[in-house]
Amino acid sequence: MESKIKEFMKLVKVRNQHEPEFLQAVQEVAETVIPYIASQEIYNGKNILLRMVEPERVLMFRVPWIDDSGEIIVNRGYRIQMNSAIGPYKGGLRFHPTVNLSILKFLAFEQVFKNALTTLPMGGGKGGSDFDPKGKSDGEIMRFCHSFMAELCRHIGANTDVPAGDIGVGAREIGFLFGMYKKMRNEFTGVLTGKGMSWGGSLIRPEATGYGTVYFAQSMLETRGDTLKGKTVTVSGSGNVAQYACEKATQLGAKVVTLSDSSGFIYDEDGIDEQKLAFVMELKNVKRGRINEYVEKYPKAKFFKGKTPWGIKCEVAMPCATQNEVNGEDAKTLLNNGCYVVSEGANMPSRPEAIEAFQGAKILYAPGKASNAGGVATSGLEMSQNSLRINWTRDEVDERLKKIMKDIHDSCIKFGKKDDGYIDYVTGANIAGFVKVADAMLAQGVV
Repeated sequence: MESKIKEFMKLVKVRNQHEPEFLQAVQEVAETVIPYIASQEIYNGKNILLRMVEPERVLMFRVPWIDDSGEIIVNRGYRIQMNSAIGPYKGGLRFHPTVNLSILKFLAFEQVFKNALTTLPMGGGKGGSDFDPKGKSDGEIMRFCHSFMAELCRHIGANTDVPAGDIGVGAREIGFLFGMYKKMRNEFTGVLTGKGMSWGGSLIRPEATGYGTVYFAQSMLETRGDTLKGKTVTVSGSGNVAQYACEKATQLGAKVVTLSDSSGFIYDEDGIDEQKLAFVMELKNVKRGRINEYVEKYPKAKFFKGKTPWGIKCEVAMPCATQNEVNGEDAKTLLNNGCYVVSEGANMPSRPEAIEAFQGAKILYAPGKASNAGGVATSGLEMSQNSLRINWTRDEVDERLKKIMKDIHDSCIKFGKKDDGYIDYVTGANIAGFVKVADAMLAQGVV
């Protein structure tokens, strides 16, 4: 079996040289899915996984725009349409200077499995640009978004490809993107999710990824007769996902003690309560400030410049910042400090050696494709509301989100529970997602 995995990865590496993030994501899936394929006659000889790792379409385009000084700037735009076997492509747009083909292909590949796990009819895709929104005026961001969408609008649609937000793409950016799409196509349709409530958005959508990450952690704890109440939680990031993971964990009785951004992290031993979180939300969402300003408002807290929060003692860790933020040493430190629950709010935030350490210790470890699927699940619910021309209440959307996260958890148990009772959530998520997509691909033939 090991030789089969190596042979498969050798072929993938030849075709995708210089794409480390993508190869890392494929390796993680291959190690769990290839043994399953070998045990199932229906998939043997069909090269299903090889077809899955090859995008159906890769779009790359020029994005020219004019800054406030009148200079013409040129960025690159991307859209990876990975797999549409079970529905239209669905996945976020990321605006960040690190964006490249490798990162977007890894995100799109993960998205295929994540969307399949939600049980909703959504394929997988991802896109974005190497544009950096930080330090830009609203006018500059509007001009960039309009230029970006002027090209992207040719390739997306409510029944073809439905993007959402991601890092660097929030409500402001979605508004500018949607406005240009509406103008270019002369139609008002649910082509983007994460929209404002007055123009087709869904309640709970901003909160969904963070809430879902916490709901999944709660479900994992329940398998051991435990809850989040009274637990100390470390959270990385301070954007949308981290903010609402902090909010929901606090509501369920946990104490969140850290948040971070690219400058470092803050540690508040007393806990980041509702009032303190409101300050963080205004700081990050309105003022576009840095997390170190937290200690100016709350002097009892400490700021650690250039550090990550994984050295702080906790029972529960929620990496909610970006990919590969937790390395092997971080994982060992977490384990030595008593952490026994890791629920990922970001996409692939744990490096392979960290995952190996978590699984070796047999703690409750949830990969992002399972635990952070709440965001895209609620995007799917937004699509449903747009199609039906209705709006569900906050409680209705939240109840649907809770059910979806429980169903994802149950799917992971179905395919990931070992003979000794340990639940391998990585294997469970990978196989559950694979089966749904693979069966659809087999039914549709070689296309």
